[in-house]
Amino acid sequence: MSQDKTRALLIVEDDPALQKQIKWSLDQFESVTAGDREQALDQLRRHRPAVVTMDLGLPPDADGTTEGFRLLEQILAVEPDTKVIVLTGQNDQSNALKAVATGAYDFFAKPFEPALLNLTIERAFRVFELQAENRRLQAMHQPDALSGLITRDPQMLRVCRTIEKVAPSTATVMLLGESGTGKEVLARGLHQSSTRRNGKFIAINCAAIPENLLESELFGYERGAFTGATKTTVGKIELANGGTLMLDEIGDLPFPLQAKLLRFLQERTIERVGGRQEIPIDVRIVCATHQDLKALSKEGRFREDLYYRLAEIVVAIPPLRERPGDAALMAHAFARRFAQEQNRGSMTLGEGALRAIEAHPWPGNVRELENCIKRAVIMADGNQIGGDDIGLDLPEDGEGADDQLDLRTVRDNAERRAIISALGRANGNIVKAASLLGVSRPTLYDLMHRFSLK
Repeated sequence: MSQDKTRALLIVEDDPALQKQIKWSLDQFESVTAGDREQALDQLRRHRPAVVTMDLGLPPDADGTTEGFRLLEQILAVEPDTKVIVLTGQNDQSNALKAVATGAYDFFAKPFEPALLNLTIERAFRVFELQAENRRLQAMHQPDALSGLITRDPQMLRVCRTIEKVAPSTATVMLLGESGTGKEVLARGLHQSSTRRNGKFIAINCAAIPENLLESELFGYERGAFTGATKTTVGKIELANGGTLMLDEIGDLPFPLQAKLLRFLQERTIERVGGRQEIPIDVRIVCATHQDLKALSKEGRFREDLYYRLAEIVVAIPPLRERPGDAALMAHAFARRFAQEQNRGSMTLGEGALRAIEAHPWPGNVRELENCIKRAVIMADGNQIGGDDIGLDLPEDGEGADDQLDLRTVRDNAERRAIISALGRANGNIVKAASLLGVSRPTLYDLMHRFSLK
């Protein structure tokens, strides 16, 4: 079979005899056909062809061009990169030029020469492939600011879109999420997507530094400010001037320091410990916590006025257990990375390992998963990581059963979970995921579209 058979071509023609003739003359391609606009759009969604040949005269306006031009616009709206070749009557040059102006790749007058049409279609496929390769190379040289985050979960994708939207602004952002959910990855992505990307990104964990040292770490100190202060030292806030400062575990900031931080946020100036000079600072603050700061403020353990200063934009990050399919997806990536770091060659995750990963609740979130896979890569005897290497227990049968009784909802939820699980196990490979689910690739694309999965 010719290699071109793997390239889908859509033929849109309402005359069955001519439709059959065109398909026969283009037999080196994997052709699908449509007789009207609705059929054409359905085939477009199912097969996503790189090239389309179409007649402008389609029912119910077979003698006019209304339906043809409407279809051309819809094809380019749904799949802008698709190459559309318009087939027109001999004396229809004005409509052919209009089609090209609308976005068609080329046009041919009927009756056409099969060899010339074949050559044009070949060139259209080649242009499509070159453009796709060019986009891929550009993406490699200009990585996404959030490229360190791996997810296919709709909740997490919304978080990413929120970060991208607020990044160019000057708003202070608060990231809420359990330990290990990727708060620092998102904070770095926020910095890289902002106008401050050329400045420094400085992170400080407010819970990891003793209270008596935290003030000097944040604000710096002058020489002689206290015993051992033999030289003037710049603090983290001043060091991040022109960039972004991440205050991790802000809920553990001591109460006396909360007042000093609030004053800085209001005045945008600091005084070093032992100093008297006000130093203007231009820095963006991103804070993160796993605690409920609103509840802490009601208990008098966190200043309410500081909370509202910090919470101009609040982003809640879902834990890993609430992101179906992400654990397996990330496990594949971690296995590749650690296998390379540990010189273990090419390592894969076996069925038992994947089942254990999907069943585990991951209380430590991504950090726990990362450590688990690293240990498994080191301990595995062969090139495949098995369930024993992962070291996790499978849940008992019936655990976590769905209490929903509405059959349509139960079926939809089950289908959605199965698709997400299959995509995670297949590491995003659509062909393999479709095989695991026992459906065709076009059916899987339709189901992904139905459940808004990307």
